[in-house]
Amino acid sequence: MNKVLFGAFVATTLGLGGAAHAQQAVGIATSNPGSLFHNIGTSVANAANASGLNATIQPATSPNQFIPFVNTGGIEFGVANLQEVEYAITGAEWWNGVENPNLRIVGHLQPLVEAIFVRADSGIMSVADLAGLPMTDGYTAQNTILPQLSAFYATAGMTRDDIVPVNVASVVAGADAFMAGDTVGFIFAHGAGKVREADAAVGGLRALGVGDDSDEALASAQAHWPTAFFMSLPEGAMPGVLEETTYIAFPQVVFTHADVPDDVVAAMARAMYEGGTIMGETFPPMRAFRPENMRGALGVTQYHPGALAFFEEVGLE
Repeated sequence: MNKVLFGAFVATTLGLGGAAHAQQAVGIATSNPGSLFHNIGTSVANAANASGLNATIQPATSPNQFIPFVNTGGIEFGVANLQEVEYAITGAEWWNGVENPNLRIVGHLQPLVEAIFVRADSGIMSVADLAGLPMTDGYTAQNTILPQLSAFYATAGMTRDDIVPVNVASVVAGADAFMAGDTVGFIFAHGAGKVREADAAVGGLRALGVGDDSDEALASAQAHWPTAFFMSLPEGAMPGVLEETTYIAFPQVVFTHADVPDDVVAAMARAMYEGGTIMGETFPPMRAFRPENMRGALGVTQYHPGALAFFEEVGLE
């Protein structure tokens, strides 16, 4: 494992556990602290350590930075959403034709569920109410966010041209801009620590859902983010969910490099499969993880042979 991720990432070593693969050190690339994928990566690492792997998380600003590092074999594993891995493989969208052909999937995690958050006392009750107001935009270090925002706006018959853009680098920076009063809202995944921080800072959030939950609205959202689907959360399920609301969701995955040894990938797949309780204790939103759903559908990406061997062993088809 390369212990230095682009020479700038902060490595956080987690505790060890178990006997199998006790000498096998592996790295898991995540987004920066406060982000959903940092929490998820920490949860996966804890499960891996409990199973006997020696797992270390290495944070970066965003998957835009660490996905190519996994592709070149600089670190063994990463956590991201499936769509950005699919784009990275083919060089589509913001990858500007630069392909990352060595990426392989280890397994699906629980869905990422996303919202646009506003102050609960703002009077903003729907995505349509954001028209003409200052909203986070740009996301220069996190290219996945603009099409996700566009997907949200599309469910209300809007585009990014309908808001007043306030450019930020990342979702964490966007939440900070919101807390500073520079914007009326920000986009983030449910369950992230930064959302809880913002909820406390402003005296309560409202998590705006999709503008319309019809099949037509879903098709409009998928035009911007193809793996999107709609998912409802009950009142009180997460900060800002003030009534049952439908949100945009999409698959999250653990991915790896094609040349990581089969037995190491199989060990990581087993750690995920058997470590649901540990992952949920580390980060409560991961209680939604279901091991029987690890072998989810893929597009252009492929499963690593080590993952496929494990799936066959446990009967996942």
